[in-house]
Amino acid sequence: MTDVTSWPEGLSWIAFPDERGQRASHAILTEAGVWLVDPVDVDGLDERVSELGTVAGVVVLQDRHTRDATDVARRHEVPVSIPDWMSLAREKLESQAESLGSELPGTNYTVHRLIETGDWEEAILFNERTNTLVVPEAIGTLPSFGEADSSLGVHPSLDEPPRALLDWAPTRILVGHGPSIHGDAHRKLRAAIDPE
Repeated sequence: MTDVTSWPEGLSWIAFPDERGQRASHAILTEAGVWLVDPVDVDGLDERVSELGTVAGVVVLQDRHTRDATDVARRHEVPVSIPDWMSLAREKLESQAESLGSELPGTNYTVHRLIETGDWEEAILFNERTNTLVVPEAIGTLPSFGEADSSLGVHPSLDEPPRALLDWAPTRILVGHGPSIHGDAHRKLRAAIDPE
């Protein structure tokens, strides 16, 4: 695997760091096992994930992030789960999906609706115990997401910043594009959403 970042409750990887979109994926260690978030498959993935534990499931949080979820889930013999209100993601997925309600089963991660339009569906995860926020698309750390001097910004396709994210004060933010934020996350989030 290339461009892997380990943190106390999991690891994040950017499978193809030279790719313009720097698609990031996450393996989060939970009480129920390891959940893979919006995974992009890469050589060595299974070995790295197995160091954390047994895969409990694969979750897709954004309709364009079906990525390699089906293949990875089949290899680990686990289901792909999608929030129950997301229809676009189900249409794009190459397999049947289990419905998620308000939490990842057996974990401290709660599931929240962030964006629901005719062409964009996005859910986020939050773990109150670890103060970890997972935001797959609306914010990210690519240069195209923000000002040159910012480390976190809003997706350029959004007309309005996702102000609902200010309901949380995370210490860690796992993003779907670019490296994740593992320090000073709350301040960086506020600066990205409400820079004035």
